[in-house]
Amino acid sequence: MATALKEQKFVEGIRGCTDRIRQLREESVHGAVPTISMERAVLLTEAYQQYEGTCSIPVLRGKAFYYLMAHRTLYLGRGSLIVGEKGPKPWAAPTFPELCCHTLEDFDTLNSRERVFFRVTDEDKRIQRDVIIPYWKDRAMLTKMNGLLPRAWQKLFAAGMFTEFLQQRGPGHTVADGKIYWKGYGDFLRDIQERLASLDFNNDMDALEKRDEWEGMAWVCRGMILLGKRYAALARDMAAKEKDPAWRRDLLDIAAVCDVVPEHRPQTFRQAIQMYWFTHIGVTTEMNNWDAYSPGKFDQYLEPFYDRDLAEGRLTRDDAKELLEALWIQFNNQPAPPKVGITLKESATYTDFCNINTGALRSDGTCGVSDVSYLILEVMDDMRLLQPSSNVQISQKTPERFLRKALEISRKGWGQPAFYNSEAIVQELMYLGKSLDDARACGIASGCVEAGTAGKEAYVLTGYLNIPKVLELALHRGYDAYTGEKAGIDVGDPLQFASYDDVWQAFLKELKYVVDVKVVGNNLIERLYMQYMPVPLLSVITDDCIANGKDYNAGGARYNTSYIQCVGIATITDSLAVLKQQVFEQRRFTMEDIITACDRDFDGDDALLDVVLHHTPKYGNDDDYADAILHDVDRALQATIAGRPTPKGSKTVVEFLPTTCHVYFGQVMGASPNGRRAHVPLPDGISPEKGADTHGPTAVIKSCAKLEQLKTGGALLNQKFTPSVVAGPKGLACLAALVRSYFTMDGHHIQFNVVDRETLLDAQRHPEQYENLIVRVAGYSDYFNNLDKALQDEIINRTEQSFGA
Repeated sequence: MATALKEQKFVEGIRGCTDRIRQLREESVHGAVPTISMERAVLLTEAYQQYEGTCSIPVLRGKAFYYLMAHRTLYLGRGSLIVGEKGPKPWAAPTFPELCCHTLEDFDTLNSRERVFFRVTDEDKRIQRDVIIPYWKDRAMLTKMNGLLPRAWQKLFAAGMFTEFLQQRGPGHTVADGKIYWKGYGDFLRDIQERLASLDFNNDMDALEKRDEWEGMAWVCRGMILLGKRYAALARDMAAKEKDPAWRRDLLDIAAVCDVVPEHRPQTFRQAIQMYWFTHIGVTTEMNNWDAYSPGKFDQYLEPFYDRDLAEGRLTRDDAKELLEALWIQFNNQPAPPKVGITLKESATYTDFCNINTGALRSDGTCGVSDVSYLILEVMDDMRLLQPSSNVQISQKTPERFLRKALEISRKGWGQPAFYNSEAIVQELMYLGKSLDDARACGIASGCVEAGTAGKEAYVLTGYLNIPKVLELALHRGYDAYTGEKAGIDVGDPLQFASYDDVWQAFLKELKYVVDVKVVGNNLIERLYMQYMPVPLLSVITDDCIANGKDYNAGGARYNTSYIQCVGIATITDSLAVLKQQVFEQRRFTMEDIITACDRDFDGDDALLDVVLHHTPKYGNDDDYADAILHDVDRALQATIAGRPTPKGSKTVVEFLPTTCHVYFGQVMGASPNGRRAHVPLPDGISPEKGADTHGPTAVIKSCAKLEQLKTGGALLNQKFTPSVVAGPKGLACLAALVRSYFTMDGHHIQFNVVDRETLLDAQRHPEQYENLIVRVAGYSDYFNNLDKALQDEIINRTEQSFGA
């Protein structure tokens, strides 16, 4: 079985709709080697050395961006249709020393890693040692954080109680709206210059700060315009020397496109794609947003250009498909910037988390599916690349044909697309204070599963929270076995707990302490970014930063949200169910029995382990006993986290998303009362504990729906099926019914792995035979061979669901 599947699915030929695309894809997937590029770091250092101390920080950031655009190496590869790279060539990743100044040991680690490596040359190390470290070591945001964060925060962080995204990346978790198709950067520049000309220093006490912000924004607009002009000049220069007439014509076409965008608004389908891509490259060069800059409702933004070009004879459908496939290759050529330490454990992947939204509701509430939507599905399936991540939004108005087309792709077993609930997203955004117009016009998912308003919101991920470890600390009076320190607080001797309510109150007290410490850290870090790391380009393209004269990182956006991503809700639910039922109701065991068994990883406790694993209610089975505890935990998280204010005016929101952090969190924990063994990964998102969901996929979605997802910023659900279960018309109909049913219950998101256990085990044994095997990890897909063994095992051990007879 595994061998047949391997031959059918994983020995891949060249994909793409034209010879050009097939060649470019082959170069991107098999020809490129991930490398470190020092160019951005060197140019940024030169700019800071030239301008630091001569102007305000917003202007410094703007001038530094312009300097980068003026001096960076431009890459224009043969056969290109869409131009622009983060580095001087494909798969060359820049570093961001203003955020995290890597040590030479970091570079050695990046170069020598078996997976998610980046090749580093001796010259790269010399530059880092002699140029970058001397200037940035004490200036980097990570250095500033380490000197500011309190000891209590440091102890919980070291214990794996939570993580912090902003140690190696900046805020910027957001997506584009339509404004970059309505205006060019020349138009934005004129808007800003008008604001500068109207400054009133007599009556506006914030005039000086606004002037600095607007001047920084003006500089980045000039930088974007210069980038387009430089590419136009490069293409013409190459054309003048080119002997191949076909490639010469292509180069002149590229030059003509770059004459228009990004300075002016796009007029054609190709110009619109290039406009987005220049913006994407600009935003991700300005700051390591990590999860890039997603294009939002790309099908809806491109639709007017597509329709007009087809009607006027400038474009065929095949031309449009080739241009989109060229864009997909550009996405795939940009690995996520290099990560080390805990940040790598949060997200061990080259994927940069850019997410294409397709089929969402329109601004008037009607169905947004168009021919461009179907075209994107075709491109997604034809290219089968890790980047960009792709999702479809399904509403009650979505045609069944579109849903089934997306599911046909999903059941091919390479992890895309994911499925989102349009109506739920609108309700979530309105619950968080967005207007109906903004929620409906812009309610989309970014990165993994997060919901936000496109082009109008700064929604920032602050890090993951290890929920079941809260209980572990509570049951050990705040002591953490992983670090050997008292990281939490003493909430009482668990052996003296007389009721389940005593356990619950201890958990709540420990949770409040941990969240209090986490939020203190969040607020201190947010202050640092407000003061030292403005992002004038992202501010230009986010409402209402220009109008407010305020930076994106300082509360200038119309909406501001900070997320804490909660991990392991299934583990904590099932663990509490064991304590409630087996200790205090049925009295099969004492608290000492459970704690002692966990401390020795159930060694010699086979009878106890059997009871907690097989004879205790489990979340994921539509069991009211377990699901009532889920609901209690959910309410506790909302009461403890949601609505906490931040310095820039954000509201803190609960989200259920792990990326790969569920593996790390499991590694820093002992065994759990629900029978999870020590150091084993936690379940991902709101998915049930591995092997606990024994009543089929409909029971899973019923349990998941009991969590109040409309009060969250997103909740990730993975489901795994063998290919035979979803095969044929019946399998497709069952999948469609599952998605529709879950979404009628206000489920936020669902995605599928369609691969059998034996195939994955064979891929572990013979990785060289499965180079193209892609699986769904959390909110993204990755090559199975790129995952470390713990994460591979976690995916292998997920329950294989069946729809029954």
